[in-house]
Amino acid sequence: MKLEKLKRIIKSKLVIFLFLFSCFYTSAQEKYTLSGTISDSNSNETLIGVTVFIPELKTGVLTNEYGFYSITLPKGKYSIRINYSDYQNLDEVLELNQNLKINYKLIPKENVLREVIVTSSKNITDIRKPEMSVNKLSISTIKKMPVVLGEVDILKSILLLPGVTNAGEGASGFNVRGGGADQNLILLDEAMIFNSSHVFGFFSVFNPDAIKDLKLYKGGIPARYGGRASSVLDIYQKDGSSKGFHANGGIGLISSRLLLEGPIIKDKGSFLIGGRSSYAHLFLKLSEDQKDNAAYFYDLNTKLSYKINPNNNIFLSGYFGRDVFSLANSFTNIYGNSTLNLRWNHLFSDKLFSNLSLIYSDYYYGLDLDFVGFKWDSGIKNYNIKYDLKNYISDKFKLNYGINAIYYDFNPGIIRPSDPNSGINFAQLDKKYAFEPAAYLDAEQEISDKIAISYGLRYSLFYRLGNSKINIYENNNPVLFNSEMQIYEKATPIGVQNYRKNETITNFGNLEPRFSLAYQVNDSQSIKTSYNRMVQYLQLVSNTASPTPLDVWTPSDSFIKPQIADQVAVGYFTNFSENKYSLEIESYYKKIQNRIDYIDGADLIANNALEQVILNGRMRAYGLEIMLKKNEGKFNGWISYTLSRSEQQTPGRTILETGINNGEWYKSAFDKTHNLAITSAYELNKKWSFGANFALQSGQPVTFPNGQYQYLGITVPSYGLRNENRLPAYHHLDISATLSPSKNSSRSTKSEWVFSIYNLYNRKNAAAINFRQNSDTGNNEAIKTSIFGIVPAVSYNFKF
Repeated sequence: MKLEKLKRIIKSKLVIFLFLFSCFYTSAQEKYTLSGTISDSNSNETLIGVTVFIPELKTGVLTNEYGFYSITLPKGKYSIRINYSDYQNLDEVLELNQNLKINYKLIPKENVLREVIVTSSKNITDIRKPEMSVNKLSISTIKKMPVVLGEVDILKSILLLPGVTNAGEGASGFNVRGGGADQNLILLDEAMIFNSSHVFGFFSVFNPDAIKDLKLYKGGIPARYGGRASSVLDIYQKDGSSKGFHANGGIGLISSRLLLEGPIIKDKGSFLIGGRSSYAHLFLKLSEDQKDNAAYFYDLNTKLSYKINPNNNIFLSGYFGRDVFSLANSFTNIYGNSTLNLRWNHLFSDKLFSNLSLIYSDYYYGLDLDFVGFKWDSGIKNYNIKYDLKNYISDKFKLNYGINAIYYDFNPGIIRPSDPNSGINFAQLDKKYAFEPAAYLDAEQEISDKIAISYGLRYSLFYRLGNSKINIYENNNPVLFNSEMQIYEKATPIGVQNYRKNETITNFGNLEPRFSLAYQVNDSQSIKTSYNRMVQYLQLVSNTASPTPLDVWTPSDSFIKPQIADQVAVGYFTNFSENKYSLEIESYYKKIQNRIDYIDGADLIANNALEQVILNGRMRAYGLEIMLKKNEGKFNGWISYTLSRSEQQTPGRTILETGINNGEWYKSAFDKTHNLAITSAYELNKKWSFGANFALQSGQPVTFPNGQYQYLGITVPSYGLRNENRLPAYHHLDISATLSPSKNSSRSTKSEWVFSIYNLYNRKNAAAINFRQNSDTGNNEAIKTSIFGIVPAVSYNFKF
């Protein structure tokens, strides 16, 4: 009896299981995948971030970095709506009763030269996606912005975004949410860029004609990125047209540029090559006082693309740039970046996309000081292999995962005599090596119609490697505190330990979790929150106010610990007035462990024992960001405002030590309490368009003398607490006007004239304030150093 009962139970359970399995199987069979690539109809250039939307299901997907999309839907008849900024919308109705692979071509909106082959995203805020603290700028928007010396500049443009400030007047470096310029990971076609400026900040290294897409992550950073504590600026170059030959460029007062692109094999392979060069130094030759001085740059962007078959594509891209600055043949500075990246895209199926990259990056900086008779060469190289996969499991669940490994070669400096009569001896500072492998897993999931989340985990390792000599100190303390004089001093090593090549000196391992959530209140509003941990194993050794070519990168080791940043953010996002306007409000809090600072009088250049001048501390930053955008119409633009605080604390290691500023929190060098930016563009008619930018920021924290004393007849200034003063507020207004001749409409060759004025009202913003004693009056005086006044410019752009 019991046996029969057991059989009936098993039979009923089996029937239920088979029924559920049948339902699941039927449901699975009733779902099909629509996939393919989306590209420009004129050039076959793939488009990043295109929206593929299904109105009936209120769901959609964006194309990835290579223009690929994949979405899985139940069997049925659907409207497919594809939209992208600066392109005509594409609407199609299709019957989905099998897996389909459809490649779409979008038609650019005609806008003469101000049309751009590709842009980053549509303008309205995406309230559904669990992505926050991310800013995207289309290249067309950037090209309408007036900038210094008439040269379009990507980095100057992102300074108009909330939470982003400049690193100093005339510097291309930037600070994000109170972090240092060294805490930004800057990628060009996945290769690291260590110095983003040309001519000490007058220009950035990015040729806007060669750029395809850019995205700035200030928080909620996906797990595929690592190695920096504050932000990621991810920039991709164009692939080049595989349909026909095109050229565009510009001629300006200070620099010119030319970009060529075309097919290697029509519809299969393409090339792109672009170059820029400045020639301001030629005008210096006309002046008797300046004829022996020079300041110029040149750079080259290249890319080869080839479509092997529908499932395989290869790309080879590179960048090379150099700056030369010299004074009267007595001082010469040469620096620049070089990168190379070989990539292979492979489509395993309509749901699994992969990318394998082999990357080389080199940053060189050198000095030739003829007046003292020596040459200095230094730099950093890295070799990176990475393999990334994107798995479109369903329309509501996507996975990203991959691995990468980076090998670093640091050259802190080589000193050579510049001539046989020089009194300088050859010296090679100890080279440093490191290895940084990592693996990550990222998921994006729609929990319900209102809730979407993304979550991931990155695990990173870091090995500081020999061939090196490591100093040994008493009590493992390379910095001593003189209690009588209340100052820090260098400790004397008591020995040296030698490490063979590639022998591990020290190692670190860190888990880096990431999480973000979006809750859609209604069709036009959402609330988002995010958390991420980032670990930075490289330190930029610099005690200057802004990035310079003399800055030295060094790896984490026994004395310099990796920076560990934790950031949380919460925000409100809305589109209103039929999506004509968007409002984004975010608040964030970030803390960073192991942020270094320097003892007073620290000498960082040609220092083979940096640990003797470094103190470990911590950092915190918090703020409120507001951005209001007008997305449509002849007049559009945005207003952004940030209220923030960035502070550092370097306490004493014992109760007897003072630390910096008596161990209290003090303003970091990147603290800007107020940051207001307004940018606008107005299209009057087909011939004329206008643009204007206004920027207002609190002055940078600095340390001024608070007194003086006499010593042997010499007046010596005394200084107060570090960073307790500020430079005057920074602000300027820039305007531009663009003329597109009407005769362009009937010609294949397009052209335009761009007239711009940087700093319209001639504001003399302070780059620095120096204090000195007037030799005539004997009175003390403060001297303000300014780089830019009013700068008018004109450039001629062309395209055919």
